[in-house]
Amino acid sequence: MGKSRLLLFGLIGVSLAAQNKQPPAELPKFTGGVIEIEVPVSVHDRDGNTVNGLQPRQFRLLDNGKEQDIRVEATYHPLSLVICVQANASMEAVLPQIQKIGSLLESIVIGDQGEAAVIAFDHRLQVLTGFTSEAAKVSEAFKKLKPGSSSSRQIDAVQQAVRMLRSRPSSRRRVILSIAETRDIASETRLREALIEAQVANVTVYTVNVSRMITTLTGKPQPPRPDPLPPAARSMPSQVPATPDTVAQKSGQQGGSANFIPLLVEIFRDVKAIFVDNHAEAFTKATGGAEFSFVKQRGLEEAVGRIGEDIHSQYLITYSPSNKEEGGFHEIRVLVDFPGVKVRTRPGYWLAAVVN
Repeated sequence: MGKSRLLLFGLIGVSLAAQNKQPPAELPKFTGGVIEIEVPVSVHDRDGNTVNGLQPRQFRLLDNGKEQDIRVEATYHPLSLVICVQANASMEAVLPQIQKIGSLLESIVIGDQGEAAVIAFDHRLQVLTGFTSEAAKVSEAFKKLKPGSSSSRQIDAVQQAVRMLRSRPSSRRRVILSIAETRDIASETRLREALIEAQVANVTVYTVNVSRMITTLTGKPQPPRPDPLPPAARSMPSQVPATPDTVAQKSGQQGGSANFIPLLVEIFRDVKAIFVDNHAEAFTKATGGAEFSFVKQRGLEEAVGRIGEDIHSQYLITYSPSNKEEGGFHEIRVLVDFPGVKVRTRPGYWLAAVVN
């Protein structure tokens, strides 16, 4: 490649692993600057029904506005799934509902030749079971869920799940299912680092969000701590403009992936004043996944079922970018030649170019 070379996601992953003093599990392999981008695509009609039977010629993909040479597959790839469950004190009343869904995961989400692992998190990250294709082991892991401390290291849990998925063959779909509140409490990993690692590993994140109102009303109250800041300092973080993106993040409102791109770019640029209240939305929008929520047991089961349907009905686009010399955020747009469809996919990826 001469004097010009690319510092790709894989190299960023090496740097992050070094900072955490952990050797990388398995970084994406590329030769001569060639990288493969995976783009799972969900296609629905106006009524939200899945559109099946589309042909590869009906898909086009633009990377930063430049049309790419793509491969489109509609065949199902075996799934490697990591389920991250918030198991802290505020989840005590909710965990009995979650414990009941272990048996649903084999047929609905894992599917044929699939495998799953389970992580519980509060101030700890506990791997309750490694990757297994035995439904009984997954169900047994769910029975081990117990409420813990007041912390909720959601970002750390997602990063741990990504590193576990990196050890799985690249031919498998890599998916994380997070069942938790939308906020993070006490993670050591920054959101930017976890998002970069998820994107470089081609991981898709789905979330089943637990209502904060429910956990607040049912959770055990924590001992009050003195507030070192005056009340006036608790409005909006300093230097954060009241734009639609920041307001939506603060209020937890959901928006389209395209509207999320400006905030995503700010996260990748490591803007100091960026404020993200809904971490679940950040993970799902950045990776092309989806958010669901529940209040009662039936709602939880329906959410798991809809996630399974979405995963099994996706089209998978792969390509090697023809414009990989362009540094910064690469916006992805997928166009489908079929009237009235709605397309959901990952909005793009971050690529840093270095020239000596």
